[in-house]
Order: sequence, then structure tokens, then C-alpha cells
Amino acid sequence: MSIKNLDDLLAEGVSGRRVLVRADLNVPLDKQTGAITDDGRIRAVLPTLTALRDAGAAVVVCSHLGRPKGSPDPQYSLAPVSRRLGELLGSPVTFAEDTVGPAAQSAVAGLAGGEVALLENLRFNAGETSKDEAERGAFADQLAAFGEAYVDDAFGAVHRRHASVYDVPARLPHFAGRLVLREVEVLSRLTGDPERPYVVVLGGSKVSDKLAVIEALLPKVDRLLIGGGMCFTFLKAQGHPIGTSLCQDEMLDTCRELLARADGKILLPDDVVAAAAFAPDAAHETVPADAIPRDRVGLDVGPRTVAAFTAEIEGARTVFWNGPMGVFEMAAFAAGTRGVAEAIAGIKGFTVVGGGDSAAAVRALGLNESSFDHISTGGGASLEYLEGKSLPGVAALEK
Repeated sequence: MSIKNLDDLLAEGVSGRRVLVRADLNVPLDKQTGAITDDGRIRAVLPTLTALRDAGAAVVVCSHLGRPKGSPDPQYSLAPVSRRLGELLGSPVTFAEDTVGPAAQSAVAGLAGGEVALLENLRFNAGETSKDEAERGAFADQLAAFGEAYVDDAFGAVHRRHASVYDVPARLPHFAGRLVLREVEVLSRLTGDPERPYVVVLGGSKVSDKLAVIEALLPKVDRLLIGGGMCFTFLKAQGHPIGTSLCQDEMLDTCRELLARADGKILLPDDVVAAAAFAPDAAHETVPADAIPRDRVGLDVGPRTVAAFTAEIEGARTVFWNGPMGVFEMAAFAAGTRGVAEAIAGIKGFTVVGGGDSAAAVRALGLNESSFDHISTGGGASLEYLEGKSLPGVAALEK
């Protein structure tokens, strides 16, 4: 990868210079209180921000949060993120209450070397996500005016052709932050020549979300373990009853084709936890995966499946995991995800958690993050990289 990185920028010297950093601070917020429920993405960008601040740069941070419709929406404000970022940095963070307007201009103008400011949500401006190049470019011009150099450390957004990710680096000297560099190095290892046996564990709700990555990885892996809601479409494709479990009927033929092509590489659940309803206190029982009662919904993989998956994982030298095994947010249906995650954490091989809900599960279940070699911050970006797609944000840094 021919990309200049943060060390190259620091070697040039940044003391007193304004550096615009695209971070991924798209953290989950409690709908009732607005409190941050998982600050993993904020902590992930700290090494880059700390290095720049300590080198004397005036650091201007920008990010999106959620999916506002191109105008200010208080529920998606980055204000709570600014407070948490200041706590983690151990120094105040100036928060601009707009993105490129008077508040942002004032905050940036008053920023001294060694200080950090955070702009309001990028997606409060229609130009950030616009498909119109002129509109997107005009917004990129305004953002670029806030920096003398640009650092992209938002791996979770590099698969988007957005102004702050794709257009700004064309306007400023540009560099990859510590996080982006690490993400690309890790994923390149998975798509190159990984140590074998190479086991991939996929979960989540929909086969369609993972179809491209399944097709890309199937020829490369030694074993593909499938759990989560997506397993029921595969089970139905095999002719098994799945009760009221989640199923994409339009994907049944695709699943049959994948199973036929897999030559035994795909391992599906042997048992599942089937519940009377999709509710945390619903009555539930463990049943064979090929005999789910017609009035029950599968919400987790069962203990026999965890044991079978663990046996495959324990023999692996490389493991990539993306997607929970069940509805881990409900305690009654978290055992499958916990069991598989603990198995991955316990091996001596190279282990990668592919971001998104998998990363959230690691933290929600209280697992030791350092037990995994890498926890990605970009679920969608990670999958697209493994699918072999060109990521606009990475391509922009390579130019």
C-alpha cells in the first residue's frame, strides 16, 4: 500500500500547524438518555489524536454520527462525544456547534498548538453525502479550509464516497492515521496468504448482507462456520423446518448453490435455542436444528453447536469473525455468541473480530478485548475489503 501515514506527517513537523482529522466517532447512544453506550470507536482514534496533539498540532476533528437527513438534528449531535473525547484525552476539547459555519470557524481560528476541537456532525450538511459532485466538492472546500494537512483515521467510513472521506484528501496533503493503517494491514493479511487452518465465523441476520463475502472467502478458507439469524435460511434451504425463525426465502436457491459448491467447508448449527417469542423473558428450549417447532423462533445457537464450532476454532491458525451467533443483547440468548467468542479469544492463532455487532458483543459481554489480535472498527468497510472491493477512502489516500 503506497500511502503516506501519520509517521510521515510527524516527521515533516506539525507544531503550530492545523491538521484536519476524519475520525469515526459514530458511537451508539441510549435512545432515552442520549448517553454513549459503547465508546470503543472513540478510544480507537486516541493514538492518532494524542500523537498529533503531543507534537504540537492544532487538531481539528470531524466525524458523522447516525443518519441525519442533511440538516441539524439534536438526537445526532456530537456534543456527548466531545465530552467523552475530552475525558479520554485528559484535556478539554472545544466543541463547535456547527460543522463549517461561524461556530466552527471561530473554534478553529482560536485553536492553539496542542489543542483539539471537534466539529458538529458532518451529516448535518447535505454536501457530505451528496451524489452531486459539485455539491460535495463545495462542502469539501469548506472542510479543507480548516487544515493544512489531512489525516484519515475513520476506517468505518472509508467505503463511502463522502466529502470528508473522498474529496477532502484531494485538496490537502493526506495521510493515513494509525487506525486506518492497522486495519488495512490486518485485512490484507486475511486476503493474502493467511496461516492455515483458516476458519471464518459468520453470523448476523441476513444472508444477503454476507453473500459477497461468503463467495469471496469460500475458495480461501478451510472452514466456514455460520450462525446467527442467517443460518435459518441455510437450514430451510436444506429442507428443515425453521418455525417462525428469520428467513430470506428469495435467498434459498443461492444458499443451496453455496452449499453445493462448498464441498463440505460450510458448517451449520446442530442445535438452536428456540423461543416462544422474540422477547428477553420468552419461554425457550434447546432443540435440534433440523426440528424447530412450527411456533418457535430460533434466537441463538445451542450448546452442541458451540462445542462443534469450538472444535473447529481450536485447531485454527487464523480466525476471522463477523456477526453474533444469536440475539446477544438478551441474556437468555447470549450463550452462543459468548461461547464462540471465548473460543476465538483462547487460541494462539491470529484472531480478527470484524467490527460492527461482533465488536459490540465483545464489549457488551465483558470479554477481554486484548485477547483478540485485532478488533475492527468498520463492519461494512471490513467486509467490502474482504470482498475485494476498492474502498473510496483508501483509494483517495493512495492518490
